[in-house]
Amino acid sequence: MALLRARESVMMRFRPLLDAHGINEQQWRVIRVLEEKGPLDATELAARANILAPSLTRMIRSLSERGLVIRGADSLDGRRVILTITEEGSRLIAAVTPQANAVYAALDQAFGVERIAELVALLEALSALPSESGQRASASEPDV
Repeated sequence: MALLRARESVMMRFRPLLDAHGINEQQWRVIRVLEEKGPLDATELAARANILAPSLTRMIRSLSERGLVIRGADSLDGRRVILTITEEGSRLIAAVTPQANAVYAALDQAFGVERIAELVALLEALSALPSESGQRASASEPDV
């Protein structure tokens, strides 16, 4: 519960910013991962953005309709979908990033840079623990 409360406390600072740009948290993670990593297949994108595959499928349709991502077939395996951010998606990232950085700076100021660094390190270590089934959490990207 403490982790969920902390996440909510942080995300409530970002939601108005994302809402103002007509995008939700999960959509932001998807386009941000594509901007940072380049074209990815849907499975890899879901893992890196920490989104379940069925949710990603619905999201990609919406992001495609808005012109933020494009879908293409893998040249080696036509069954695989490759997703790429568009110029419009990159412009959205560029518009939101300075404002998101201001939120991060306010968090640094309020909570302390060292404490945030320590918290991130602890959360990454916790995420790296194998589950009871022996699986590790997916490659994590920051929420915002």
